[in-house]
Amino acid sequence: MILVTRNKIAEINKHAEQEYPNECCGALIGKFDFAKTENNPNNTDTRVVVDIIPISNKREPESRHNRFLILPNEFLLCEKTAGRRGLDVIGFYHSHPDHPAYPSEYDLSHALPIYSYIIVSVKLKIADELTSWILQDDRSKFINETVQITED
Repeated sequence: MILVTRNKIAEINKHAEQEYPNECCGALIGKFDFAKTENNPNNTDTRVVVDIIPISNKREPESRHNRFLILPNEFLLCEKTAGRRGLDVIGFYHSHPDHPAYPSEYDLSHALPIYSYIIVSVKLKIADELTSWILQDDRSKFINETVQITED
C-alpha cells in the first residue's frame, strides 16, 4: 500500500498536465513502513509519500511522448535531498499521455523491485486515472499497489 496526500496527488496531476503530450517524471520521497502497526495490521509493506520531486524528462524529444529518462545525477540529487530530510526515495511517478495508467513492457524492463511506481493517465491534457505498482521480486511482473489517499 502507498499513502499519498490529496495535495501530492494534485501536484503529480498538475505536472502531468503541464508536460502533456509528453511524459512527465519525478521521484517520491518518504518512508518505508514494514512494521505491523494499528494502521497496518496485516503487516503489509507500506510506503508513505512525504514529498515529490519533479524531474525533467531527459529522453530525446522525439520519444518523450511515450518514454521518460531520469539521469543518474538527478537520481543521486533526489537521494541526497531525501537523505538530508531523514527520508528515502521510495519510488517514482510518471504519466502516460492518452494511454491507460498501466505499466508498459518498457516500464517493466526498466523498473527495480522495492520502489513504488505511480502512473497517471492524461487524456487530452486532463489527468485521469492514477495507479501505483510494485515490481515483483523476480522482475517478472508488476503487482497493483493500493493507493490510499490521505488528508494533509
